[in-house]
Amino acid sequence: MFSSDRIRIPDELVRVNRIFSTNGFKAYLVGGAVRDIFLGREGHDWDLATDATPQQVMKIFRSVIPTGIAHGTVTIRIFGHEIETTTFRSEAGYSDGRHPDSVSYAKTIEEDLSRRDFTMNAIAADLADGRIVDPYDGRADIKARLIRTVGNPLERFGEDGLRPVRAIRFASQLDFSIEESTHKALSNPEILKKTAGVSVERFRDEWCKALQTKKPSAALSLLEESGIMALFIPEFTPCRGCTQADARGFHEFDVADHLFYATDGSRTVDFPHDSLAVTLAAFYHDIGKPEARTTETVGGNEIIHFHGHESVSEEKARASMTHLKFPRAMIDKVCHLVKEHMFHYEENWSDAAVRRFIIRVGTENFDDLIALRLSDNYGQHNTPMVTGSPAFRLLLELQDRVRKVEESETALSLKDLAVKGSDLMAIGIPAGKVMGTILKELFETVTDSPQMNSKEKLLPLAGNIYKNMF
Repeated sequence: MFSSDRIRIPDELVRVNRIFSTNGFKAYLVGGAVRDIFLGREGHDWDLATDATPQQVMKIFRSVIPTGIAHGTVTIRIFGHEIETTTFRSEAGYSDGRHPDSVSYAKTIEEDLSRRDFTMNAIAADLADGRIVDPYDGRADIKARLIRTVGNPLERFGEDGLRPVRAIRFASQLDFSIEESTHKALSNPEILKKTAGVSVERFRDEWCKALQTKKPSAALSLLEESGIMALFIPEFTPCRGCTQADARGFHEFDVADHLFYATDGSRTVDFPHDSLAVTLAAFYHDIGKPEARTTETVGGNEIIHFHGHESVSEEKARASMTHLKFPRAMIDKVCHLVKEHMFHYEENWSDAAVRRFIIRVGTENFDDLIALRLSDNYGQHNTPMVTGSPAFRLLLELQDRVRKVEESETALSLKDLAVKGSDLMAIGIPAGKVMGTILKELFETVTDSPQMNSKEKLLPLAGNIYKNMF
């Protein structure tokens, strides 16, 4: 497919190049698509660099979106693809630590590549013949699995405070190491000041990409070590050094490492779940433990307790995710999982207890909650829960019982009741708080005794409740 000096250009891009070439322009495949080819990965998201101006690109192609025309970028819609296309450019001044103060068009692809962040992303392939342009030896760094800035890392990171976070994300995503001088620059005080000025949304997006890698603890460790974690998620800082291990043997790591390994566990869980929500919940589920930590001496041994830590963790998770401007639905989902992660199922639970559990956690959250429990267990010793162990067997049993309840016609919410507000109004019960109270009483009855869920049984009961209570 490629040699060290040339790659095979996809057929659609060969056809795109004919349009550029016919009109007297050069075009190159750049960025992640080229990097992925040298990594042996097949990608379909293509970015191009060209000596044509945005206006010229819009003239020679039929469908072009002016996505970032002020910075020389447009998006060509062709052959079922949306191809981001940027004019060769150079940049100067980064007073806000994120965006160039000025952008000017460049004459060559080499000049364009000089402004890019990492050597592995500063490789171009000529669409005409697949010839590789690699002025910073990015291919060697890809082969060595190294992330290295183009030029001086302090200059590159000083231009854009998000680049250190991207370096960490790439390291986790690609399973690369960060080159020594680039690594050292991550925690440079001046660079940290630049990174602190990055919008929380940009950090959040890079962080979420890192969390969705095979081993997110790699990125989390680098974020903590560099000082970037403290900038954006200060709630995490007290977790480092908060010991959990005692004579009972439940934990061997402090809270910080437990959270790191739990996030790793969330990526290995062989169970249907919302991967990002569960991974976020795994990161946050014990973040309130330092505040809830107490100790007592039992039989000469120090026993560590974290009573109520799930509520504290929920509060801290909500504060952190709100600060990072996550969507409200994601915040509510993750915080609900965090709050409910300490459930303790036992074989002697009655059927009514199982129904109450389902009602409390929500059927839509059950798989995610089980995945979180498995992640939490993974984080205790950095290893999966043992298949066939008592704890694993209990989870399977609970799963089976929940499935049976879901397949039955049991009422799991007010909308599942056999009677509605209009039925109660028909027997003289007024709308409002009185009706709401009676519906809740009926729901409690049906939760304990599902066979009561019929109009014939619930309407007389509703009438009696109204008569006796109101």
